[in-house]
Amino acid sequence: MKPAVATSADPLRADLAELVRLSEAARQLQLRPGVVRARQAGQYVSRLRGRGMEFDESRPYQPGDDVRNMDWRVTARIGKPYSKLFREERERPVLIAVDARAPMFFATRGRFKWVRAQQTAALLAWTAFQAGDRVGGEIFAESSHLELRPRRGKARVLRFLKNLADQPPSRAPAPVSLEAPLRRMHRTAHPGSLVALVSDFRGFDAAAERWLIRLARHNDLMLVQIHDPLEARLPESGRYRISDGRRALTLDTGARALQRTYQARYRERVEHLRTLCRQHRMTWLSCATDEDPVAVLRRVYGRSRG
Repeated sequence: MKPAVATSADPLRADLAELVRLSEAARQLQLRPGVVRARQAGQYVSRLRGRGMEFDESRPYQPGDDVRNMDWRVTARIGKPYSKLFREERERPVLIAVDARAPMFFATRGRFKWVRAQQTAALLAWTAFQAGDRVGGEIFAESSHLELRPRRGKARVLRFLKNLADQPPSRAPAPVSLEAPLRRMHRTAHPGSLVALVSDFRGFDAAAERWLIRLARHNDLMLVQIHDPLEARLPESGRYRISDGRRALTLDTGARALQRTYQARYRERVEHLRTLCRQHRMTWLSCATDEDPVAVLRRVYGRSRG
């Protein structure tokens, strides 16, 4: 099968037309319970809980009812135990948060991390829309964010994609903590939602971790790490000139101790995130700047041919 991502496209950003075209590639995917594939190297996959549950009514307690569903307000008012009944939501809310901080506008191979994040978010949005789910999103940078509550319909998806396409590059000197975006997502996400965070996970500190764990208690979480090969491993021994468009520096990779320390720090950071995913039933995916996001998502969420 030919790659869904054209290699001749702009390496710096994906325009709206490209994000719209990904609706066809999204037909290869499904974000539903029971479609989880075998684990791939570097990935951890959790089984989705399914669509959310909405409160329906209260009725007198019956033997066998889950005590966690006791309606204590009605019980106190009437003086007899009552249980809450829930019904399954017909449309699951899907919230897609996309990192647009400065480090995302970088690549040494393929296309910018931001482009891979744009493509991944677009694929998830189209897949959710095609399944009849409600789609919402957040695009966040160091000093700004755009929040779109989950809504049904193609218009919501197109609005989300247009904002992705129009997002300007960040020029902030350093990434800020992921605490604020995760705190907002915790407030926005309806219990039972599928929440996807597409990021390089710079600035994932202890405060951000606490909000991520809270978010995972009542939602299905998917973490998609976007990374450049240079972040995992320095190039072979030599002197390399690196620039962010404003500043330039020369990197000497000849010292073996530097190579080992650099790789160890990256592995430690990624392994910590993967361990959190295993512990809290989150899905972990990783996409490099020279990889096709369609292929990455298809490993886990690809539609079966049978």
